[in-house]
Order: sequence, then C-alpha cells, then structure tokens
Amino acid sequence: MPLLRTSLLSVEPAGVLESLDELFALAHAMEQEAADKYDSLAKEMRGQGKDDLAGVFTHLAAAEREHVDSVTQWSQSRRGKRPDPAMVRWEAPEALAPEAAAEVKTSQLMTPYRALAIAVRNEERAFAFWSYLAAYSHDTEVKKASEAMAKEELGHVAALRKERRRAYHHEHDRSNAETALPDIDAARLERRLVAQLGEMEQRLSGPAALRIRDIRQQTVEMADATTGVGSFPASMDRRGPLEIAEALVDGYLEGAERSSAAADLERLQQFAERAISRLAWLRSLAAE
Repeated sequence: MPLLRTSLLSVEPAGVLESLDELFALAHAMEQEAADKYDSLAKEMRGQGKDDLAGVFTHLAAAEREHVDSVTQWSQSRRGKRPDPAMVRWEAPEALAPEAAAEVKTSQLMTPYRALAIAVRNEERAFAFWSYLAAYSHDTEVKKASEAMAKEELGHVAALRKERRRAYHHEHDRSNAETALPDIDAARLERRLVAQLGEMEQRLSGPAALRIRDIRQQTVEMADATTGVGSFPASMDRRGPLEIAEALVDGYLEGAERSSAAADLERLQQFAERAISRLAWLRSLAAE
C-alpha cells in the first residue's frame, strides 16, 4: 500500500517520472494551472463585489506565476531549455479541488481566512504529490529533483499559513481567557503527540504503521529539542493528534516571525519545516 494515498491525494499518481524533462514539464503545468484557477476566482469574486476575496486570489495567482517562472528558470539551468508541455504524460492532482472552487464561488460565508485555508490545503496536496514521486522514482536525478520540489512546496505552505494567521487575527477576537493565558511549551505538546502516535501505530499495519513509527521517532527528537519553546493553551494537551500537530506548526512559525536572533530564527524555521512535513503526512494517513 503506497504511503501517500488519502485525503491529500485523492488518487495516486498514474506512474513515475522517467526524466528531468518530464519533471519540469509536469511542475510547470501544475503551477500554471494553479495560477489560472486563482486568476479565475479573483475575477469571479470581483464580479460578485467581494473585493477582499478578489485581492486574496489575485495575490495567490501572482505567487503561483512566480513559481511558474522559477520552474522555467530551473529547467533552463539544468536542461538548457524551457519546460515542454508535450512531455506531460499523465494528469497531475488538480491545483484546486472542484468542490473547493465551487465553495469559493457560492458560499456566503467565504472569508479571506477560509480562502487561504483552501490554498494551504492545496499546497499540502502538492507536497504529498512530489513526496510520492520522490519515494517511487527509479532515477536518482528525478528523485532528488522531486524531493527539492516537495521541499519547495513546504515553503509555500509556511508562507500561506502566515498569511492565513494574519487573516484569522484580523477576523476574530483573540482576547478570550484560554488564548490569553497559554501555559505549556512545545515540548509538552510534542510528548503528548508521541503518546498519540504510539497508539495510532498499534492500530495500523504495513507501510502506514512504518510511516507512523518514523514520524513518532522524529517527534521524540522534537520533544527533546523544544523545551521552553513556544506558549500554548493548556487545553491543547487534550486535543487530538492532528489538532496538536497543526498547533505546533503555527507555534514554530509564529516564534520564527518574532525571533530577532539569527540562530533562534534558523532553529525555529527548522522546527517549522519538520512540523509542516509531519502534519502533511498525518493528514495523508488519517483516512486510511
């Protein structure tokens, strides 16, 4: 059973990439499709008079066009030519799930925060897609390039989560007593997650159990390294693994944003990257 099936990847990729030319062509097509869909949603929102949402999707489209340019430059650097659309042999995961696009267009409750949450989910799916291809590629160069693409998608996830957090702060009053009095650190939440992952491992078998075991070991290492890092409501200790994993991502990203010391910033960014990867894997395994 493949390691990345599920809610992140509704269907497994149709095959593996055989060359860098195929990889660059597919990456270019995926980023271009995302830019086009966000552009379309921006126009839709503008037509509905929802200028705040139009602004969000315009910004997302611009970011995706930067990703298109980045892939083009990478292809020219490595292969001496632009990505060739004819090299795309099979369909990639959709940049925006049809139901998500429909929700954006029809929901009266859509807000910038919810729109950015959809974008975050899409980037997590892209991470899962490239991680799958890296895991199953037979070609060393393609494997390394797929891993690089997966890491790039994690960077996109981190950037979008920051934007989503800002939108949340703008839309919600964060002055309730629970969030005003956080009193546990990241290490305690990491240890709680270690225990929950151990319980999950006992319920699973095969590759899924092996993946959870790896995640659990990484979480043990995170717990040892994060004493005194972050500040979270004590009630988080009673939440489920996905909620805890997501809270830790936000905690590390917020810590990195506020850090003024270069060493602390680098350390928190490393924690955030590992936590984002962990969250994406947990979500990909949740439906199995």
